[in-house]
Amino acid sequence: MSGIIASRRGVAGFGIFSLAMVALCIGLGVWQLQRRAEKHALIAALTERLAAAPGALPQASQWSALTPGRDEFRRVRFVATWQPRPDAMVYSAGSAVRDDVTGPGTWAFMPAMLPSGEIVVINAGFVQNTMQDRAQQDRAVTRLVTGEPMTLTGYLRFPESAGTLTPPENMAKRLWFSRDHLAMARTLGWGEGGKPVAPFYIDLEAPVPASGIPKPGPLTVRLKDNHMQYVITWFGLAGAVAIAFAVWWRAQRRASPS
Repeated sequence: MSGIIASRRGVAGFGIFSLAMVALCIGLGVWQLQRRAEKHALIAALTERLAAAPGALPQASQWSALTPGRDEFRRVRFVATWQPRPDAMVYSAGSAVRDDVTGPGTWAFMPAMLPSGEIVVINAGFVQNTMQDRAQQDRAVTRLVTGEPMTLTGYLRFPESAGTLTPPENMAKRLWFSRDHLAMARTLGWGEGGKPVAPFYIDLEAPVPASGIPKPGPLTVRLKDNHMQYVITWFGLAGAVAIAFAVWWRAQRRASPS
């Protein structure tokens, strides 16, 4: 009798464990379905923003209301003047939104002043600067600073925070490893004289300098969408656990005394 009770307890315990595993796998599969729907909505929204005609740059009074979810990648056109201030390099191993940037190099971040006096930081484009050569970057960006107002077209972007594994900035090279334009502005004095610095930066689309360096360009949506593969995997695991338990339970019933 005690053996039968122990056997039943074993079946019940393994059944509860199997049920928990099936529920977990199904939950993860449903979560991936939700992520897939969100990703498709994001891709649709970004595609629409990137394809839209450029609008006016938001006024300084509107800056505090801007959010990444609603405003990132908005296409804008405005007039600004490049400032003769030190630029910053941002290391990149490639780009998820530029089809023409596939290898390592640096982005040239520079301050520009609006006619109303505020500073907007511009990612002026890509430099194939695999050795992070400060002299090469200086030669590339010096040609841009003419002192004349220019009409710039680009996309609103928001700063990214450094992660725990992100290397610290190299001040000798003015080299950053995250696109934190506000930290660059504080360190390099881009808001000198109390000039307000926009909470966003601009990924420049045009104009392209005569030398082609730095190299601005249009952005495209290239977000990975592997969620359906994960859905199939999790639901498949749920089915496999359920089948494995059914086979084991059937074997137990055959082996148990009547």
